[in-house]
Amino acid sequence: MGNSQKIKWGIVGLGNIAQQFASELQLIDSAELCAVASRSIDKAQDFANKFKCSKAYGSYDELFQDENVDILYIATPHDSHAELTIKALQNNKNVLCEKPLALHYGDVVKMITTAKKYNKFFMEAFWTRFNPSIRETLQHIQNGSIGEVKYVNADFSIKFENPDNTRMTDIELGGGALMDIGVYPLFLAYLILGIPKEILAKSNFYSTGADTQTSIILQYEGAQAVLHSSFLYTCNVEATISGTKGRINLDPLWFMTESYSLTQGDQKTKFERPTLGKGYTYEIEECHACLKANKTESELWSHQNSLELAAIVEEVKNKIGLVYS
Repeated sequence: MGNSQKIKWGIVGLGNIAQQFASELQLIDSAELCAVASRSIDKAQDFANKFKCSKAYGSYDELFQDENVDILYIATPHDSHAELTIKALQNNKNVLCEKPLALHYGDVVKMITTAKKYNKFFMEAFWTRFNPSIRETLQHIQNGSIGEVKYVNADFSIKFENPDNTRMTDIELGGGALMDIGVYPLFLAYLILGIPKEILAKSNFYSTGADTQTSIILQYEGAQAVLHSSFLYTCNVEATISGTKGRINLDPLWFMTESYSLTQGDQKTKFERPTLGKGYTYEIEECHACLKANKTESELWSHQNSLELAAIVEEVKNKIGLVYS
């Protein structure tokens, strides 16, 4: 793929997050949205018209077979991620799939195995990993700016109005605080501290079986992470990483933050890092860089990273008794 050639995207599933992603694609000169697919051709056509996209399909399979598409963004509810990703890969499509990759660890294994079999680029859409503030935070930690990390604290709780009328409480669609927003605090703790030795977790549940609030403690050798998520109320949505020589505070909303502070003793330094668009642009650019370099995975968020995080999420599910069919 030549460096001057535009990379042609297709979007599978046309809900709210797909609209946000399509808007961000328009900010990237090297990206072109050339096809979208929904189970409703009318919805697909409306979406295509809104984002000046030339092709609209009334089935996902039609989009999978479009030879003009370089990479697909899977933006359907969680329960269909695995099936659609595997089909797309089998049709020789590169894939960026929304998080979490699947509701079960075993399905994540199948997705990655399929990507390797067909030698296609595949990445989980953990856009926070590519946020400039998050990347700089990791650099500060690796440079020893806050010493040895001993504690990570992150919450992600935002009130959803009328939750019984949303996918948040639909257990068949993979609803619940853990899978939709709880994976973000888990991601941050994993990114900084790695795989925990022990996991403690407790949840409250909705009548459908979806968790409404989940609190997690990750125990490491000499460190801990305390994490929380819910869709019943809004909290600070901040994150703090504390070490033996200082701390880093990620400002709200921390998972898409445009600023953070580094505190060392009495000295506090503020960093402003405005993002291009909402911030999906950085994962898009990472996909482009990997495709142009003929890479099948990102070094910043690898297949192994996705597998390890999925294993952590699976254990949390087991600890709290969250069951998906």
